[in-house]
Amino acid sequence: MRLLLQRVSRAEVRVGGGVTGRIETGLVALVGVGHGDTVDVARAMARRTAELRIFADDEGRTNRSLLDVGGAVLAVSQFTLYADTSRGRRPSFLRAADPGTGQRLYEEYASALEEMGVPVGRGVFGAFMQVELTNEGPFTIWLDSAESGRP
Repeated sequence: MRLLLQRVSRAEVRVGGGVTGRIETGLVALVGVGHGDTVDVARAMARRTAELRIFADDEGRTNRSLLDVGGAVLAVSQFTLYADTSRGRRPSFLRAADPGTGQRLYEEYASALEEMGVPVGRGVFGAFMQVELTNEGPFTIWLDSAESGRP
């Protein structure tokens, strides 16, 4: 599973002109699901998202987590995080999970965050979406479940 996390002061996602998810302080999580990802991986990545210390404490140090600041997550499915651009000019997406698995694990990731008490706004899986955000910092983090060989 791959996540691109952006610390935001506000964000929203629209589908067909209507807002499907909106948050204030928190993280936009672009969520990609790859081959071999499991429910356990999705839940572990949700825990990493919630506990990642990237919010400022009273001294301005990035020492507080999403849970510490009472922030939310705007989760947006994005299979293009698995794009392979090593050959030619057209990206290949063969490393992304099939749509059924992708949707199931995207939902598992979002549900696991909610179980930890994190409010979650969502995009619509497989839809053409417009994401608008105010990135704070800017602060953007890449999380990959394969970084250390484990979730």
